[in-house]
Amino acid sequence: MPFRDLLLGLTVIALWALNIIIIKVGVEELPPLLLMTLRFTLVAALLVPFNPVSRYHLPFLLLLSATFGTMHFALLFIGLGQAEAGTGAILVQMGTPFATLLAVIFLKEALDARRLTGLVMSFVGVVVLAGGPTLPSPLPLILLLLSAMGWAISQLLIKRGPSIPPLALAGWIALFAVPQVALGSWLFERGQWQALASAGLTGWGAVVYTAVMSSIVAYGLWYGLLRRHPVNKVVPMTLLVPVLAVVLGVVLLDDGLGIHKVAGGGFVVAGVGLIILTGKQSSQPKRA
Repeated sequence: MPFRDLLLGLTVIALWALNIIIIKVGVEELPPLLLMTLRFTLVAALLVPFNPVSRYHLPFLLLLSATFGTMHFALLFIGLGQAEAGTGAILVQMGTPFATLLAVIFLKEALDARRLTGLVMSFVGVVVLAGGPTLPSPLPLILLLLSAMGWAISQLLIKRGPSIPPLALAGWIALFAVPQVALGSWLFERGQWQALASAGLTGWGAVVYTAVMSSIVAYGLWYGLLRRHPVNKVVPMTLLVPVLAVVLGVVLLDDGLGIHKVAGGGFVVAGVGLIILTGKQSSQPKRA
C-alpha cells in the first residue's frame, strides 16, 4: 500500500476511535436517543438528496434501519453512557465473531480451526472484561453486546441484499432510523427540550462529529481505499480502533487501565484478528 493510502487508512482509524470518545462525552450533555435522532437527521439531510435509490430498495433499507440504525447505533450510544469508552470500543468488536457465527448458522459457511480459535478467544475476552471494574453493572455489557449483534445482523443482510452505493446506504438508513430513535427518545427519555437549550459546544460538536466526520468523511475515505486495494490489506487496520480508543479514553477521560481491560481487550482483539485475517470479508465493514 502506498504511504499516502496508509496515512489515509490510519486517519480513518483515528476518526473512528475518536468517535467513541466523542459519543461518550456527547451523551453527558444530550440524552443518547436524542443525540442519535439529531445525528441521523443531519446524515440524512447531507446524503439523501444527492444519493437517490430505487423504490424497490426501500423495504430492504427500512429493515437495515432497524438492525443497523436502531439496534446497533442506538444501543451503542446508550451503552457508552454507562461504560468506559475503551471498554465499549472493545465490546463492539464482538460484531465480527457474532457475524461469523450467524454466517455459519444461516449461510452454512465453513468454520475452520483458526476462525474457531478466534471465536473462543473473543468470548474469553468478554468474560475477562465482565469480571473487571470497568463495567459497573451487567446492563452496559448487555447493551453493547446487543449493539454488536445488530452490527453482525446488518452485515449479513448487506452481504445477501441488493448492491447499494455506501453513502446512499448510510443516508437512507439514517432517514428511516430518525422516526424510530425519535420515538424511543419520546418514550424513554426526559428533559429533551431542556437538554437542547442547555447543550454547549460539547453536545452540538458531538452531533456534527458523529454525523460528518465519522459517518461521511471517514466512510468516504475508507471506501476509496477498498476500491484501490484488496480487502485483506485494508480491513485488518480496523483492529487498531479499539486499541486507540482505549488509549484515548485513558488520556482524555481518565479511564482506568487495569489488568481486566488489558487482558480481556487483548483476547478480543486477537480473536477478531484471527477471524479477519483468515475469513472472507465483506467489502462494506461498518463501525460507529
